[in-house]
Amino acid sequence: MTITPPYLSKGDTIGVVCPAGFMPAEKAETCLSVLQQWGYKVRVGKTLGSQYHYFSATDEERLNDLQEMLDDKSIDAILCARGGYGLGRIIDQLDFKKFRKKPKWIAGFSDITVLHAHIYRRFDIASIHSPMAAAFNDEEYKNEYVQSLQKALAGKKAKYEILPHQFNRPGKATAKLVGGNLSLLAHLTGTPSEFKTVGKILFLEDVGEYIYNVDRMLYQLKRSGKLDKLAGLIFGRFTEVKDTSIPYGKDVYEVIHDAVKEYKFPVCFQFPVSHEKENYALKIGVTYKFAVSEKGVTLKEL
Repeated sequence: MTITPPYLSKGDTIGVVCPAGFMPAEKAETCLSVLQQWGYKVRVGKTLGSQYHYFSATDEERLNDLQEMLDDKSIDAILCARGGYGLGRIIDQLDFKKFRKKPKWIAGFSDITVLHAHIYRRFDIASIHSPMAAAFNDEEYKNEYVQSLQKALAGKKAKYEILPHQFNRPGKATAKLVGGNLSLLAHLTGTPSEFKTVGKILFLEDVGEYIYNVDRMLYQLKRSGKLDKLAGLIFGRFTEVKDTSIPYGKDVYEVIHDAVKEYKFPVCFQFPVSHEKENYALKIGVTYKFAVSEKGVTLKEL
């Protein structure tokens, strides 16, 4: 039985950390301000605004900062300010004993997929795949995608409706939702943090990959059995995709379609989950009703 952390109320505290890549403090200022406008107190971790080469801090410093947020009973949720790379280096050193006694929502995407997958696989605790700090800038906190994070934290049930796509496969499924960044899920295959996908609705998105690499990672998921017994499959946006000097011969969505056309479960393409503005908050480990028809796609939280 999946454990759902308590939803937030006005006056609760959100901790903001950078457990992976570096983020300048000024790029998170709007986010911190808006979280307070939403009625929450904000606690900023040591890793926001600090830098150690590519990372926000050394492995030890990032580990300690996230550990402190996980352990602190006065912190009611944790928003990761950015992704990048780095959680895979520290995930096995994190101690979740206190977190398991008092679970809290963890929100973020991209490299944060590692954290989502780990806590759901190991402890069956739900979390939120969602926009992060940079998504609040330039008044974008007013858009429906950042607003979906606010609603998710407050416990409002989501219902997302999108337009049809030529590669969609019709069908219906009611199941728990898992997923995140394709390259991270491929990376987690064979580790203690990998998602169990049997009977689940799986969602995938990615950014900046070569077309052939998307194909390779999908075949890794196929060969490891991750796609065999899904309830449903959601492909988000694959953005900033690159091709090789000798063209691969198909665009990224044609490649994805070819890789999954043999399956019978419902599949949708171009769902608004991505590294761009179009990035709805999705609760990992929570049950959704997924329906794909000629008229469009509905994903409804139960």
